Amino acid sequence: MKPAILGISGPVLTPDERALFLEHRPRGVILFSRNIENQTQLTELNDNLRDALPEGAVLMVDQEGGRVARLKPPHWPALPPAGSLRTPEEAFAHGRALGAMVREAGFTMTAAPVLDLRVPGASDVVGDRAITGDAATVAALGGEIARGIMAEGVTPVMKHIPGHGRALVDSHVSLPRVPELHEDDLLPFIRNKALPWAMTAHVVYEAIDPHHPATLSKTVISEIIRGKIGFTGTLVSDDLAMGALSGGTPAERAVAALAAGCDIALYCPGDMAGNRAVLEALA
Repeated sequence: MKPAILGISGPVLTPDERALFLEHRPRGVILFSRNIENQTQLTELNDNLRDALPEGAVLMVDQEGGRVARLKPPHWPALPPAGSLRTPEEAFAHGRALGAMVREAGFTMTAAPVLDLRVPGASDVVGDRAITGDAATVAALGGEIARGIMAEGVTPVMKHIPGHGRALVDSHVSLPRVPELHEDDLLPFIRNKALPWAMTAHVVYEAIDPHHPATLSKTVISEIIRGKIGFTGTLVSDDLAMGALSGGTPAERAVAALAAGCDIALYCPGDMAGNRAVLEALA
């Protein structure tokens, strides 16, 4: 399988997309709101994706609860944001509800939990997606969310390693620069380092690597994510089409992310040209 997870263009798998996936065998597909209309349509789409993808490929959805929800009412129940959770019991129940919803919709993986801290004055791109600003609480409750997701047979992806909470700008739009990482930023990831998957942050940590965001930084990945945090699982980039990563083609960004130490390149827009270029660039 090619080390890429890709978006698709709309609510059906097109013949061209099917042919591309059969030819290049990506690691998986991620779906967003543009791909999801109702249960019947989604079941058919995921069935078609399974037929086109190699055995063992992941079907991923960016579903956390709160404002990050691709499975929405009236077809699916609304779940609260992680920032509303207060106890381990609430966090575990949230994870189970999230995992059950995702599994029943046909997915094998969800991009949650968020283990970033909620930092006063930072960009609200994290905001109530974060559990709280207390690192120990984030570590404990985030771990319970993940445990609940896994109890439903779904793989969680903790994010955004090694910490997005101090970013002053939205990485969907522009590149955040953070002077330094604090021990508190790392603690939730350290305590959950045994989780199977993690997603990188498109953030420059100036004290560690002033030139590259974590996704593209050999130093951050080797010394912090693999070293200090001790994460040994599968490391997937955040979306390589985000505004934080200026310059370079989708294929060049994917190659750079893997060269830096990511295991999987994530490219979400669903455009055919970008998908093909990414897959053709990856060995």
